Amino acid sequence: MFKNFDIQLDQLSLEVWVILGVMILLPVMLLLFHRSRESQGGRLLQTKVLVYGSLCVALSFLLSYIRLFRMPQGGSVTLAGMLPIIIFAVAFGPLPGILAGFALGLLNLIQDPYIVHWMQIFLDYPLAYGALGLAGIYRKHLSISALIAGIGRLSMSFLSGIIFFREFTPEGWNDVIYSIVYNGSFIGAEIFIIILLLQVPQVQSVLKQMRRGTLLTN
Repeated sequence: MFKNFDIQLDQLSLEVWVILGVMILLPVMLLLFHRSRESQGGRLLQTKVLVYGSLCVALSFLLSYIRLFRMPQGGSVTLAGMLPIIIFAVAFGPLPGILAGFALGLLNLIQDPYIVHWMQIFLDYPLAYGALGLAGIYRKHLSISALIAGIGRLSMSFLSGIIFFREFTPEGWNDVIYSIVYNGSFIGAEIFIIILLLQVPQVQSVLKQMRRGTLLTN
């Protein structure tokens, strides 16, 4: 299942070093951001955030089992499996959203992995799903938030495609274009479904209640 697992450090390509750098810098940046929020009196890790985060991760994980379409080299269109993480990120901000998405990525890795290289694991699972938390960067318009989340996940899957899935590129296709088309097809389809669902008043009501902390008390 794992290829080239015994690779030596002097054999690592520039792309792999970039991925390693992202993996190292991301937790550091999150830690610094968290401390900054705490120093300003923020209550990032209050109980309701942890409860709602756990609930949204669990719901996303369950929805990921409901696949509308499955791609041949990994990836699928689910019944809005990314929606709970996006709503959580919009409700509480990018940092909790990224951490929740990271957790979801690890669960999906355990659930149904598609692995061609040990480094590809990080791009396609914890980093790709963690990028869904970027929806919390812009919280005024839900459709734009969902698009940001989709672009964030697509960027990780795109990098994985051009680095680790080149051998699957059909003859006559450019690696970059094929990775965009392949990954954009299923991620774009699911984001479209999510944007439609975000227009439903009941979904917007859930978001408002989550922000107020009254979702589980009504």
